Amino acid sequence: MRLLLVGSGGREHALAWKIAGSPLCERLLVAPGNPGIAGLPKTTCIPIAAEAVAELVAIAVAEHVDLVVCGPESALAAGLGDAMRAAEVPFFGPSRAAAEIEGSKAFAKRLMRDAGVPTAAFGVFEELPAAEAFIDAQPGPVVVKADGLCAGKGVVVAATAAEAKAAARGMLSGRAFGAAGARIVIEERLSGREITMMALCDGTRLTPLPSSEDHKAVGDGDQGPNTGGMGTISPSPLVDEALTQRILETLFLPTVRALAEAGRPFQGLLYGGLMLTPDRGPMVIEWNCRFGDPETQSVLMRFDEDLVPWLAGVATGAMPPGKPRVRPGAAICVVLASAGYPAAPRLGDAITGLPAAADDLTVFHAGTRRDADGRLLTAGGRVLGVTASGADLDAARARAYGAIEKIHFDGMHFRRDIGLRGQRSS
Repeated sequence: MRLLLVGSGGREHALAWKIAGSPLCERLLVAPGNPGIAGLPKTTCIPIAAEAVAELVAIAVAEHVDLVVCGPESALAAGLGDAMRAAEVPFFGPSRAAAEIEGSKAFAKRLMRDAGVPTAAFGVFEELPAAEAFIDAQPGPVVVKADGLCAGKGVVVAATAAEAKAAARGMLSGRAFGAAGARIVIEERLSGREITMMALCDGTRLTPLPSSEDHKAVGDGDQGPNTGGMGTISPSPLVDEALTQRILETLFLPTVRALAEAGRPFQGLLYGGLMLTPDRGPMVIEWNCRFGDPETQSVLMRFDEDLVPWLAGVATGAMPPGKPRVRPGAAICVVLASAGYPAAPRLGDAITGLPAAADDLTVFHAGTRRDADGRLLTAGGRVLGVTASGADLDAARARAYGAIEKIHFDGMHFRRDIGLRGQRSS
């Protein structure tokens, strides 16, 4: 098969790593890719942006691509799936209409409310006075979210009403997130332990991938502003087979059915950011319509078979039977971030000390580039994802953090407590 992967981050490097290792893969094109992806066998990076829909369709047709796999949500929201299917190119990822489950938090909340899917109580606002009145009427803390896509940063978990009102003011004024914040969702703040579940969906069937836990705050102990994700572990120590089945039956399946009934059938990867509440069970914080980043890095380290048949099966509406084989033990991804991230990341610092890839260790590139002399430089806020597996989480942590000791770039910072949360929801 010839495949085209769209995207340039750590998630795409992890997907490319699995796809290029498939015996079914004859050639892999990645648009635009990154230096880590460019070093994979059978792989060629091409300088086409992820949102350049017409150019991507043209290259897929010209190169006789058998399957297109989309990484970033921005390309899905731009209608890449619709355009590829119109050109009769098999595509992994939802239509623009189905991708609204991530592209509009207001749409997702209303869909869940009408389908009876457990989620936080909420209100949707476009005017500040009504938003402030709603905040004042709430009995406890709230979360303020920009309605549109903000690359994982459009959420403020407010400690006080004043903080919530300031967040609402910043979003609705356009200062915080531009057009993405012109409409906001304000919802009750759920308590418990946050986990991620991702499931492949071919339009009729759902197959769960291993659970994971993201660490969004920039600092140890979950302190500081939220980021796109500073690290993940897989599996979550709180998720067993029984809870996985409950999550599928009460959260995923009703949502997929509701999308189909709304004329928006879902084919692709449905990602649930979930809260395990102590009194109300698992509840949806948000839905995403694509592989998570950096969850994918740790989850795919444990995906113990060829990924390509599953991607192709989703695209054609016929996933393989059963569930994917999963490597026992645990995996961890620790993100190395650039100076100033997340507020104002500094770019252009030289990177040294990257270890060679091994069966239990891979460093996925997220924000890197090479200069004219071939030096590897920082080119984004999240720079690298040091990803390791082990017989248990302690072994995986030791492997990842041991490798990090050898990596250097000026201003490099990372969380030292990935995977050290308590074992119980609180």
